Amino acid sequence: MDNAFGQPQNVVVLGGSSDIARAIVRKLCAARVTTVVLAGRSPGLLEEAAAEARDYGATRTETVLFDAEEPSHAGRVVAEALAKVGEPVDLVIVAVGLLGNQREMEDDPVAAARMVTVNMTWPVAALAELRARLIAQGRGRILVISSVASIRIRRSQYLYGAAKAGLDRHCQGLADSLAGTGVTLQLLRPGFVRSKMTEGEPEVPFTTGVNEVADNALAGLERAERVIWSPPILRYVFFVLRHLPAPIWRRVMDR
Repeated sequence: MDNAFGQPQNVVVLGGSSDIARAIVRKLCAARVTTVVLAGRSPGLLEEAAAEARDYGATRTETVLFDAEEPSHAGRVVAEALAKVGEPVDLVIVAVGLLGNQREMEDDPVAAARMVTVNMTWPVAALAELRARLIAQGRGRILVISSVASIRIRRSQYLYGAAKAGLDRHCQGLADSLAGTGVTLQLLRPGFVRSKMTEGEPEVPFTTGVNEVADNALAGLERAERVIWSPPILRYVFFVLRHLPAPIWRRVMDR
C-alpha cells in the first residue's frame, strides 16, 4: 500500500515495454516502489524492463504476457497481473499503444481496425476490469497514457488520434464514475516524445524525451492532477490550437 508519504510501493504496468512507462517505473523505483508487475507482448523486452526496475531499487518483479489485439483476454490479463502483486495495488499504469504509419494503414481495413483495437478497445476492456477490482479493494490509482493527438485530429495521424481521442474521452467519464470510491484515474497527455515508437519521425516544437515525461508524470501524480500535460506548456498551446479554423489547422499541423 502507499507509504506514509502517499507514495506507491507497488505498481502494475499494462504495456510494460513502453519507453515512457519504463522511464516512469525507473523513477518510481528510485523513490520507493518495491514490487513491479509488467505486462506486455514481448518476453525479451519485459525481462529487460524488469531487470531495469531491479537496478533502480525494485526488490520483486513479475511479468505477464498478453496481446493487445485480443481485447476479450483483457480481463484475464488484469486479474493475473493484480494477483501477482499479492496485496492491494497502489498504482496501475496503462501504457498500451501503437503509432503505425497512417499512409500505409488508412486504406487497409485490417490495419485500421488493429490501430483502434490496440489504442482504444483493449485499454477500455482492461479499464472495465480494473475499475471493478480497485473499487473492491477500496483504493488505488490508475494512470492512463493518452496523447495530445487526441485533442484535435490531424490528417497525418487520424487513425491514431481518433483511437486516442476515444480512450481519452472514455477515461474522463470513467474518472467521474470513480468519485467517492477511493479510486482515482489520471490522464497523461504527452506531446511528441523521442522514443522507439517515434523513431525516424521528424521532431516538432516542444518535443521532449521520456525522462522529462516521467518527471511531469510523477509531479502530476503527487499533485493529483486530473490531466497531466507533458510538457506543461502544451495545455495552453492546445487551448489555442483546438480553436483554429479548419483551413488554418491543416496548414499549420499537416505541412
